[in-house]
Amino acid sequence: MIRTVKLMKENKKIIHVLIVICFLFFSLVGYLTYVQVFKSKEIVKNSYNRRQFQVEENTVRGKILDRNGVILAYNEENGGKQQRKYPYNSLYSHVIGYNSKVYGKSLLESSYNSYLLGLDEYTKVFSLFKSSNQDKKEGNSLLLTIDHELQKLSHELLENRNGAIVAMNPKTGEILALVSKPDFDTNEEMLANNWKAMVESQSAPFLPRATQGLYTPGSTFKVVIAAAAIESGMDDQKFNDKGVITIDGKEISNSGKKAYGEIDLKKALAVSSNVVFAQLGVKLGQEKLQEISERFCFETDISFDIPVSKSQFQYEKMEQNDMAAVAIGQGKILVSPLHMAMITSGIANNGVIMKPFLVSSIVSPNGKEIKSFKKEEFKKIMEPDVAIKINKMMQEVVNSGTGKKAAIAGIKVAGKTGTAENELTHQKKDKEHAWFIGFAPAENPQIAVAIVLEYSGSSGGTIAAPIAKKIMEKYLKEK
Repeated sequence: MIRTVKLMKENKKIIHVLIVICFLFFSLVGYLTYVQVFKSKEIVKNSYNRRQFQVEENTVRGKILDRNGVILAYNEENGGKQQRKYPYNSLYSHVIGYNSKVYGKSLLESSYNSYLLGLDEYTKVFSLFKSSNQDKKEGNSLLLTIDHELQKLSHELLENRNGAIVAMNPKTGEILALVSKPDFDTNEEMLANNWKAMVESQSAPFLPRATQGLYTPGSTFKVVIAAAAIESGMDDQKFNDKGVITIDGKEISNSGKKAYGEIDLKKALAVSSNVVFAQLGVKLGQEKLQEISERFCFETDISFDIPVSKSQFQYEKMEQNDMAAVAIGQGKILVSPLHMAMITSGIANNGVIMKPFLVSSIVSPNGKEIKSFKKEEFKKIMEPDVAIKINKMMQEVVNSGTGKKAAIAGIKVAGKTGTAENELTHQKKDKEHAWFIGFAPAENPQIAVAIVLEYSGSSGGTIAAPIAKKIMEKYLKEK
């Protein structure tokens, strides 16, 4: 009897061990299945995957070209090894990124890595093409939407200031220029020489400000509030602007406390009246402010060729002074320059934002187009009649308001300036961000821009608007 009990106990232990082993076995099978089905592509594309480097040694990585065929990145053999070359040094550091054995890959070099190495599904089916470089295989090339000359001009106009410029075609979503500063030389030797200093730099040169920088929008956000006001039937309402107003114990004033007297919404946007827009914010209320910010893609993931930070509207419960602050583009709201360019494009395109894109096509080494990207609707943010009204209001900003320096002779320009307080303005004077958004020609928009200059100590109308003018003017002259 005792022996039987012992055997039963031993059998139970064996069964328990078998159960544990089976559990571990099926867990391993489940994990491997999960990795194979859901994570394999991510692992293959990981810029630190060492197997990629073995492939690269036997592959001439595809070129990257602008919309007119200017070569922006190419491979060169050096000592029997492939080396990536960037002929324009830092100009595309926040668009194309870098491809390095030591530091990995970033931006387009990362997101289109499989195509550039010819490891995409299409090329696998039809086999890798042979290059003229002995027996090395050749990857596909990327044709971008970027206009190289416009990119160069935007880069030059930023000078030594930190900030970002985005230019896009509002009717198609094509990105025409995408510049962020500070930037850095992406060639291998320069990366190696400067990496440690750049990593430790407080100016964050690795941050692509145009797509991943988040800024207080300041008065550029008033175009969103104007849309909400029009939708709520307030566009014909008159306001008494005395230069200063107190809302819920907090004083809000116009620039220089200038009073504009009795004005309507159009005039209020033209002169960028904080007094009027603060009142509008309170009248619209939390529900409408949250609804329109969501409709204008705040707290929304933006699908793009390279990573984009999600713009923020950080409120659960709003007091009256919160509503007033948001309505003048302050408070707990943050936006990326790309997102602001998309909003501007939405107004220019009769209320519809087109999906932004950087790569127009992927071309095989023998010149055959294997994939193309066309215009695609991203989101409708307002009705056409509302967009037309805001368009006219933004023209008034440039004709007689704060955006006069964006005016182009013989061309109607629509715009909005912004001067945004930020985390430094409460500690030091003259640290505001300077903004300008706009498009031209106003009656048939071909280009939309968004510009932000960090901690500029000046207004958007003074230093950002003239930059926008030169960019739009150059592009329209070339068309």
